[in-house]
Amino acid sequence: MPRIELRTVITADREIVFDLSRSIDLHKISTEHTNEQAIAGKTSGLIGIDESVTWRAKHFGIYQNLTSKITEFDRPNYFVDEMQEGVFSEFRHEHHFSDIENGTLMIDVFEYSSPFGVFGKLADMLFLENYMKDLLSKRNQIIKEFAETDKWRKILIN
Repeated sequence: MPRIELRTVITADREIVFDLSRSIDLHKISTEHTNEQAIAGKTSGLIGIDESVTWRAKHFGIYQNLTSKITEFDRPNYFVDEMQEGVFSEFRHEHHFSDIENGTLMIDVFEYSSPFGVFGKLADMLFLENYMKDLLSKRNQIIKEFAETDKWRKILIN
């Protein structure tokens, strides 16, 4: 099972970074390049414990649906989303937040199992793991950009 761990230092309040990380609206912005849309469940605002969202996105030229649910939640320290339905055999995405000097350390731990047995493992080695790491890195850069500027207000203050 591939495991991706990313550490992002953000010069902003931990509560702001935490809430941006669970914002459906900011997720849409960070995945515009895949035309990702929330089509069922929680489709806007801040997702919380026991809530789910179904995303429709284009990856590798094919539209796919993926439903994930928030299974653990401790604001502003930690939350977990896990796939309920989708193309992966399984995935678990842990989001950790801690105070550091002048800001927040955000740590993502993303573990997944590819479908299709040996072919899925080959896909992981050839391209899928790097593709997923790139998606998560882009998302984290958008969170950082919004948190470190006044842009966060457009997402978190209505």
